[in-house]
Amino acid sequence: MSRLRCLIADDEPLAARLLESYAARHQGVEAVAVCTDPAEALALIRGGIDLAFLDIQMPGMSGMELARAIDGVRTRVIFVTAYADYAVEGFRVRALDYLLKPVSYEEFSEAVRRAQTEIAPETHLTVRSNRRRERIAYDSILCIEALGDYVKIHTTDRPRPVLTQMSLKEMEATLPAHFLRVHRSYIVNGARVDAVHNDTIEIGGMSVRVGESYLPRLNAFLS
Repeated sequence: MSRLRCLIADDEPLAARLLESYAARHQGVEAVAVCTDPAEALALIRGGIDLAFLDIQMPGMSGMELARAIDGVRTRVIFVTAYADYAVEGFRVRALDYLLKPVSYEEFSEAVRRAQTEIAPETHLTVRSNRRRERIAYDSILCIEALGDYVKIHTTDRPRPVLTQMSLKEMEATLPAHFLRVHRSYIVNGARVDAVHNDTIEIGGMSVRVGESYLPRLNAFLS
C-alpha cells in the first residue's frame, strides 16, 4: 500500500513535533507539512492531502471550522486535542478518529491503521467507452482533457486517448488526491509531472497550460 500524504496542524510546536516524529517512524504515512497556521493548512489540504491531524483549539480558525471548510475534499481528518468535550462534535464532521493529548505512538499507529483501511485507494479508473467498460490504471494516466460533453484520458500505455461521456467536474470528483485540476479544461496526474515552466506543465511529452487561479494549488502540491 502506498504511503498516505499527511499534514499536521497544531499551534503548539511541541505537540506538532511529537506527531511529526511519529510520522517519521511509521512506514504508512509521510508528513508533507507541519503547520501552526490554520489558513496555511487549509490551502495545503486543498492542494492534495490524504490525512490531516488537526488540533481543535487554534487561533483564527479552530480545527472544527477547518474540517467544515474542507467538506467535499477527499482528505480524511483525525482530531488531536487535550479536551475530551469535543468528541461528539468531532464525529459530526465525519472525523476518522479523535486522539487525546498526550498521544502515544501506539495510539498514533492505530489511527493510521484505521485511516489506511478507510482510505485504501483504488488502483484503477473504470469508464465506459465505445459501448464497453475500460479499466485504466491510475499510474498510467498523464492527464484528462475536457472535450464538450466528453473527456479524453491521455495515458502512457495506449496509442490513443480513451474518450468517455462525462464532464471534467464529474471526473475530478472520482479521482485520488494526487490528480489536480490545473485548468478549466485539464486535470493532470501530479505524480507524473516532469516540470513546470511559468504557466505550462510538461508531463509525459505533453505540454498543458495552467490557469492562473489553479497555480497556488499546484505549487502547494509540488512543494
